[in-house]
Amino acid sequence: MRYFILVCCLAIVIAPVTYATKIRTTEELVSAMQKKYAKSWYQTATFVQKTTNFDKDGKAKVETWYEALSVPGSLRIDFTPIKDGNGILFTDRKIFSFKDGKQDGTRAFVHPLMILGFDIYRLPAAEVIETLKGLKFDLSILHEDTWQGRAVYVVGAKPGDLHSLQFWIDQKNLYFVRLLRPGENDGAQTQETQFNKYVRLGGGWMAPEVIFKVDGQIRTTEVYSELRANPRLDGKLFDP
Repeated sequence: MRYFILVCCLAIVIAPVTYATKIRTTEELVSAMQKKYAKSWYQTATFVQKTTNFDKDGKAKVETWYEALSVPGSLRIDFTPIKDGNGILFTDRKIFSFKDGKQDGTRAFVHPLMILGFDIYRLPAAEVIETLKGLKFDLSILHEDTWQGRAVYVVGAKPGDLHSLQFWIDQKNLYFVRLLRPGENDGAQTQETQFNKYVRLGGGWMAPEVIFKVDGQIRTTEVYSELRANPRLDGKLFDP
């Protein structure tokens, strides 16, 4: 009898705690992500990227890129051959392009994949929310779903909507796995980005496979190798 009473008491105590910790809003989701990784997520990373672009006929073009990441806010991409001085730099909420070692253009740009995949863990929560709003995600909509056999949170779209602007977060590990959005021209097409095959990196994670699709057809794949967490990087790497 004493054991039965003890079990009942424990159930009464535990149940409200479980209910209280259930994520119901985007703000709570961002808070949970930061609580889990804010102190451990790597601040810098480097990797080699094999980029494969497919044309409409399915013909593949393969390139190798060298990338350096500083979290939050900066990503440098050097195209091979390195000696040619061609590449792209994302920093200060802008994108800079370089050709033959010289700056070839710049424009304002907030990279949604950098925000969702990396910066979200090291920016103030309020700034993350405002940035996501600025990217036009409807943060008032959140539901649960399943992706690749795992439970996920979906922000920005209602159940069954696989076209509206939305991002998906793995429930257990609280990392970004999927982005869906209408095409840039008339909005009829559906663009999809997947972060797949996550591996541990430093005190965080990285997806060494990234897939870009348009209406279900693969247009670009990225495969990362030689992943390094928290290497010492000269700040000049991210200076336009």
